[in-house]
Amino acid sequence: MLRFDLTQSDFFRKLKPHIGSLLDQSVGATMLPMSPTGPQFDFAAQVTSSRDFFQRSTRVLDEGDSQFRPSEEMMTVAQQVAHTAQTIEWFIDGAEKPEGFDLNFAEHAKATAEVRSLTEARHRLNSAYIRALDFLRGKTPEQLERPLPPGPVMGGRPTYEIINALVEHTAHHRGALTVYTRLLGKVPVMPYGG
Repeated sequence: MLRFDLTQSDFFRKLKPHIGSLLDQSVGATMLPMSPTGPQFDFAAQVTSSRDFFQRSTRVLDEGDSQFRPSEEMMTVAQQVAHTAQTIEWFIDGAEKPEGFDLNFAEHAKATAEVRSLTEARHRLNSAYIRALDFLRGKTPEQLERPLPPGPVMGGRPTYEIINALVEHTAHHRGALTVYTRLLGKVPVMPYGG
């Protein structure tokens, strides 16, 4: 079973015996405690940057690329974008619903498989980002510290931890789409520019 319940601190604590003093000299020595109130945890800014990076990286893809996929068993361009939107919504739903995360992944995959239009998928992604930003801006630091519902996905972890997972998942699909872009003979835009 996959585990999604390690915090940054837990991760480095488990890693330290394997890399010892290197960790003390680099990341481990400067790691800040996770807190939804510190300036380094402006969650809305992280989500906004994630959105901007995704939009820039995929800018050269157009509607004509919607059905491209490197191989038959992989998602199309449109499905990659739709899945990214779906997962942002999934993280917010999992944080808001008392029952936690919906683990019916077969249904999620079925819904994504039906997406045919990149324009439609981008619209859904934009709506998902708006929803995530509204969610964050509507929460106090105390609300973001509340534990997520029990379960195998981040169960009992502070609510704010969904943001890093959301951003990382989005980056993964952004990267996949840059590979698709190159396979289509196009050059993806550097995500970190203006």
